[in-house]
Amino acid sequence: MVLINGRMSQRSFPRWRRVSGTISALLGRFDVCLAQSRTDAERFTALGCRDVVVTGNLKLDVPAPPADPVKLERLTSVTRGRPIVVAASTHPGEEEILIETHKTLAGIFPSLLTVVVPRHPDRGLSIARMIAAAGLKPSLRSREQLPVAATDIYVADTMGELGLFYRLAPIVFMGGSLVAHGGQNPIEAAKLGASIVHGPHVFNFSDVYEALDGAVGARLADTEAALVKQLGQLLADPTAREHMNAASARVVEQLGGALDRTLAALEPYLLQLRLEMGTANA
Repeated sequence: MVLINGRMSQRSFPRWRRVSGTISALLGRFDVCLAQSRTDAERFTALGCRDVVVTGNLKLDVPAPPADPVKLERLTSVTRGRPIVVAASTHPGEEEILIETHKTLAGIFPSLLTVVVPRHPDRGLSIARMIAAAGLKPSLRSREQLPVAATDIYVADTMGELGLFYRLAPIVFMGGSLVAHGGQNPIEAAKLGASIVHGPHVFNFSDVYEALDGAVGARLADTEAALVKQLGQLLADPTAREHMNAASARVVEQLGGALDRTLAALEPYLLQLRLEMGTANA
């Protein structure tokens, strides 16, 4: 047995250490563990894996999410000329901050459109009510509404359309990072040329964010004031966005290759299977 694309989260690691005998017996059954990062490898080793190899995260080799060209053209036409920020995969507690951020930034960029894509689409209506209660105008995608000139915040409460909104907006805030959720995968947004801003809680993808931040391919905003500052700077400076996009593209290229490394690590086991099958057929 081989563990592929193994990840041991910051949250799970101490829990498993409390039942070290159980996890050691389980992990000891694997011939090899192919871990996503050095940190994951250290945790798997500490928990009882006998042979651990760092092959990288297979998610980094996945193609950018698709978008319906007709839908993209329709959205582009109704938002043309407006500065746009997408808040992707948001969680409870973040929308309130984004609403206040929008209010502040709209004083500087009057036609600003914020697109909120909740991680759980069934929260769309409650988010729209929250927006309206704050004195702003929402529109709901699940009700087949398009953003109009009066729309302040567009709630994209549908499934499978992140690729559409990543292509629509030059700036993306990655959700799950202002609250202690652990962040969402920024690679898809980076592959589609978005300038990425994120909060401090990114432990689910710490290596990826560390690399992006270190290359200035993403920006950290650990408070509401910092979020306003970072988004405002990017909205006002297309050149800064271009530099970030180039940096993040380099990071994506450097971190890629997990699929090839995984297949190389599996080759001895696949060869053994082929030999055994050949013998059986003979």
